[in-house]
Amino acid sequence: MSRQVVRSSKFRHVFGQPAKADQCYEDVRVSQTTWDSGFCAVNPKFVALICEASGGGAFLVLPLGKTGRVDKNVPTVCGHTAPVLDIAWCPHNDNVIASGSEDCTVMVWEIPDGGLTLPLREPVVTLEGHTKRVGIVAWHPTAQNILLSAGCDNVILVWDVGTGAAVLTLGPDVHPDTIYSVDWSRDGALICTSCRDKRVRIIEPRKGTVIAEKDRPHEGTRPVHAVFVSEGKILTTGFSRMSERQVALWDTKHLEEPLSLQELDTSSGVLLPFFDPDTNIVYLCGKGDSSIRYFEITSEAPFLHYLSMFSSKESQRGMGYMPKRGLEVNKCEIARFYKLHERKCEPIAMTVPRKDAVSRLEEEIKKLQTTVQELQKRLDRLEETVQAK
Repeated sequence: MSRQVVRSSKFRHVFGQPAKADQCYEDVRVSQTTWDSGFCAVNPKFVALICEASGGGAFLVLPLGKTGRVDKNVPTVCGHTAPVLDIAWCPHNDNVIASGSEDCTVMVWEIPDGGLTLPLREPVVTLEGHTKRVGIVAWHPTAQNILLSAGCDNVILVWDVGTGAAVLTLGPDVHPDTIYSVDWSRDGALICTSCRDKRVRIIEPRKGTVIAEKDRPHEGTRPVHAVFVSEGKILTTGFSRMSERQVALWDTKHLEEPLSLQELDTSSGVLLPFFDPDTNIVYLCGKGDSSIRYFEITSEAPFLHYLSMFSSKESQRGMGYMPKRGLEVNKCEIARFYKLHERKCEPIAMTVPRKDAVSRLEEEIKKLQTTVQELQKRLDRLEETVQAK
């Protein structure tokens, strides 16, 4: 009898813990716009989420500790003239947030400490350069005041927020169709994009050149999302020809074949990947799903290892991801998500159980296995007695 060896991992027992009702943000009207962004952005000071607004676009900014029922007259950031599609906090200043909108502009806002007391209509700077709606905004991870935006005009612009000028333009000659996702590498030297023309591109932004590209990483026609992960690899989520959702891991130097390709299910929601470089765990959150799957990436085959899945009853409209410096590490928290319901924002903490808790769990499992074996022996003896009679 062959014995199956379980792969050793520190994160095999990671579990998701939803916050209690009094730690959620209740009565928030989450945007109904159909767009594949998270609709939520968080940092150690604030949680921001795109909300329904009449006569333009708005998003809500709340201090992280201001949980409970949100007043319907709470002030919002409401300077856009059309719905907001994406928001992103600056990694170098927790009071600065950027927003992209259907009004073709990108606006950068400064939120006062303690949150808003009046509606905020005047941005610090308005960045105008796109001719169609702006669906993606992403701050440079290491250089201050550098912001990337991607619009439905198939153009990527990199802005110097300090001067309000575009320092780099990647035009429709690079992306001939709608851009689905853009991600900076961890050091900010490269960007990775996925496009409606079914290609994933790795671009060196300083030269504006495509250094690698992969045609059809997934055979399906639905949107593909791509992010950089550890050691020069990228991870993509997409759909097979039979509309099954897939996740694939690629080596950027050899894009001919994936290092790993896994089929997940047949749901229709686009999977948004969130990568944690400290633990090498990637979390997949599907819009319309009620679960978060997580995988561990390793340097040896098969490279992508399924860990577990957090499931709940209600589906998610969007998802925010807290930076590592905002976590309660003394409680063994390794990630925290902010799940958007229709009228609620719910924090979900991903926790590694302490070693003694895991040991107790394994002891309980062994006891249960022993009990099952004893019951089986009794059952066998009873059957023998019945047959003898």
